Amino acid sequence: GGNRSLLPARYPPASGGNEDVQIGVLFASKAMLQLLVNPLSGTLIDRVGYEAPLLAGLAVMFLSTATFAFAENYATLFAARSLQGLGSAFADTAGIALIADRYAEEPARSRALGTALACISFGSLAAPPFGGVLYEFAGKRVPFLVLACVCLLDGLLLLVLAPPGGTGARANMPVGTPIHRLMIDPYIAVVAGALATCNIPLAFLEPTIANWMKDSMGASEWEVGLTWLPAFFPHVLGVYVTVRLAAAYPHLQWFYGALGMAIIGASSCLVPACRNFGQVIIPLCGICFGIALVDTALLPTLAFLVDVRHVSVYGSVYAIADISYSVAYALGPIVAGQIVHTMGFAQLNLGMGLANVLYAPVLLFLKNVCQMKPSHSERNILLEEGPKGLYDTIKMEERKG
Repeated sequence: GGNRSLLPARYPPASGGNEDVQIGVLFASKAMLQLLVNPLSGTLIDRVGYEAPLLAGLAVMFLSTATFAFAENYATLFAARSLQGLGSAFADTAGIALIADRYAEEPARSRALGTALACISFGSLAAPPFGGVLYEFAGKRVPFLVLACVCLLDGLLLLVLAPPGGTGARANMPVGTPIHRLMIDPYIAVVAGALATCNIPLAFLEPTIANWMKDSMGASEWEVGLTWLPAFFPHVLGVYVTVRLAAAYPHLQWFYGALGMAIIGASSCLVPACRNFGQVIIPLCGICFGIALVDTALLPTLAFLVDVRHVSVYGSVYAIADISYSVAYALGPIVAGQIVHTMGFAQLNLGMGLANVLYAPVLLFLKNVCQMKPSHSERNILLEEGPKGLYDTIKMEERKG
C-alpha cells in the first residue's frame, strides 16, 4: 500500500495533451488523494479503532487494483489510481498505528515497525521487475490480478487474526488528540519534516532516473527494470542495524535519523557522477540504507511523543507520517521531470542532497525526547492516582477494560 512502487504500465497514450505530463499526473494522483484524505482517515481511526479502517482500506485496494486489470482508457486508469490513494490512506495509517498500539514497549515496538518497513521496502523495490516480467510473459492484466488476490488474502487473514469489533475495547479507549493539535507540536513537526525530506530523493528519482540512464549510459531495458531491486538488501540491513542500536542506545534515536539523512544527502550527490549500471547501484543502495535509518528511528519516536505529550492513540500521528510521505510522492512525478528539463539531472540530485544534509542538524531538537515524562491527561490521572469517588471508580474500570 505504499507510495513508493510505480508499476511501468504500457497503455495506449491518451488522446490529446502531453503523454509525459499525463503519466506524471496519473502516478501522482494516488499520493494527492492520499494527502487529502489522511487528516480524515487519522481522525476516523482514532474514533473507531484500527481494524475496521484497515479492512476497509484493503477492500478499496482490492477494488482499485482489479479495476486496473480491466481498464482500457486514461479516465479509468486515473480513477483506479486515485482510488488506490483512498485505500492507502486507511490501510497504511491503520496498519502502522495498529502495530504501534499492540507493541507498546521498546524495543519490541521498534522491531515490529522495522519488520513492517522491511516488507514495505520489499514490495516497493521488487515491484518494477515483478510487473515487467509478468507483463512481458502473461499480459497486462496478470500483475494487477495477482496484487488484487494479495489484498483479498490479507483482508481474510485480518478477519481471522484481528476481527474488527471483536473485543469491544474501542468504546473504552480514550479520545485521541485532534490531528491539528498534533501537527503544531514542534517535536512531531520536526519528525514529519524529516520523513518528507528523506523520501524526496526516492520520489524524485523514480520518474527521472530511467531516462537519464538511457541517455547518459545507454542502459538496456533490463538494467532500468532492475535499478532499484539491489537496494532492498541495504534497506533491510539499515532496518536491522537501527533496531539493534535503538535497543542498546535508545537515547540516540535522533542521531540515527540525522546520520541517515547525511547518508542520503551524500548518496544523492553521487548519482550524477555514475557512468554505468554497476556504479549507479551504489548510491541508490546508500539512499535506501539512509531511508531505513530515518524511518526506523523516527516512526517509533512518533508513537513515543504521543505517549508522553498527548494521549496514547496513534491513528492521527501516523496519518501525519503518511502525509509526509505523500507530499514527496505527490510532487515527484510532476515536479521532478520539470526540474530535470529546466535545470538538469545533476542539479536535481545536488539540490536533494543539500536539502537532506541541511535538515540533519535539525534533528538535534529531538535530543532530549527520551527524557520526557508522560503527560497528565485525564486517562493517566485516573489510572495512576486511583478512584476518589463513584464516578472515578466507574471511569477507571472503563479505562482498564
